[in-house]
Amino acid sequence: MKTKNTISFGSNRFKGFIGLLTLACLLFSYGLWAQDGNSGINAATQQVRSYFQSGVNLMYAIGAIVGLIGAVKVFNKWNSGEPDTGKVAAAWFGSCVFLVIVATVLTSFFG
Repeated sequence: MKTKNTISFGSNRFKGFIGLLTLACLLFSYGLWAQDGNSGINAATQQVRSYFQSGVNLMYAIGAIVGLIGAVKVFNKWNSGEPDTGKVAAAWFGSCVFLVIVATVLTSFFG
């Protein structure tokens, strides 16, 4: 005795009706969730602008932490008498200045 492991939903008419009903529900729900494009863009712009000042403050904080770490590393190299202390100091100082300048430029563009 052979058994089938499939579920039968009846006739082809029933399957066609279910397919049309599914398609109608999908099309109907698409119309319900649609919104005006301009209002969506304006809402996204307002959300990004609300987080912007926090992001700038975070960049300043990261710049301060990088500056402190760089100062400690340069101080250790200077005390141990290593010859490449000037290059390391310039690299750390440049990275701190870069973070501050980026935050300032972003504020002037989007602030």
